[in-house]
Amino acid sequence: MKAVRLHEIGGPQKLVVDEVPQPQPQAGETLVHVRAGSLNHREVFITQGLYPNITLPCILGADGAGEADGQAVVVDPTIGWGEDERAWSMDAHILGVPRDGTFAEYVCVPATNVHEKPEHLSFEEAAALPLAGVTAFRATFTRGELRPGETILITGIGGGVQTFVLLYAKAVGARVVVTSGSDEKLERAKALGADIAVNYKTDADWHKTVRKAAGTIDVAVDSAGGETFSKCTAIVRPGGRIVTYGGTTGDAKIRMFPVFWHQLDIRGSSMGSPKDFRAMLDFVSKHKIKPVIDRVYGMNDVVAAAERMNEAGQFGKIVLRMAP
Repeated sequence: MKAVRLHEIGGPQKLVVDEVPQPQPQAGETLVHVRAGSLNHREVFITQGLYPNITLPCILGADGAGEADGQAVVVDPTIGWGEDERAWSMDAHILGVPRDGTFAEYVCVPATNVHEKPEHLSFEEAAALPLAGVTAFRATFTRGELRPGETILITGIGGGVQTFVLLYAKAVGARVVVTSGSDEKLERAKALGADIAVNYKTDADWHKTVRKAAGTIDVAVDSAGGETFSKCTAIVRPGGRIVTYGGTTGDAKIRMFPVFWHQLDIRGSSMGSPKDFRAMLDFVSKHKIKPVIDRVYGMNDVVAAAERMNEAGQFGKIVLRMAP
């Protein structure tokens, strides 16, 4: 079969398409014929050597949708979450390092990680869902506890997870505030239902603008960290929640006064449990949510796809169509 593999560290340009033996399922596993996968920043980080436990060569890819036992399926990429819904086990991992991933014509995964594909989604759309979709679901509902009628701040709109947070929030009737350094991304977010959009590059006091425009922020979902996270603590209402699932701009230096005086809840979130994944699929099916897809590439164009991810110019998910 054909598979996207990394033989050496050095960035997206080191990705190659190889001919490798088709995997054989072991006890408790299911063989999935992958029709499409999607990229996350994780794949780029792996090519750059910025991820632990990289064993080369490896087949990348956490997200996948395809066919198994005559059924259209989507794969839960988190392996071995554990029994604690509150936090995943230290033995848990994600497909695509250290275990071979979904950027191949076939992949073997635990049978419990294979789920029926939402009927309203194509394979490409379903492939855009798993890692970003469940991360957004956990951040928005399991950890963020967003309720209808509340106002949510989504910082740095444009990537896969934050775009899903926007779709989920609108589906339950929340008011949505988004920020971005790109006017084009802000316009696209408004087209998806964002109620307030603020450019943090052209407005140095964007947090004050958000607070004035929105009045009340009940929940903030952030993956940037750094100064952005610090400003979130200044504008979330007393008793509000701040959910973080990343720190792309580094560690945050925050003032403690608004945290304790306003009795803020700061909540970490990462990926999603099997329960989260099942609930996410039910939610997506119920509300007929369709992932926002930036571009679809063929497997042989994986380098171009990964380079676009690395440039962070996308809006929504970058999808990789596997060879038939």
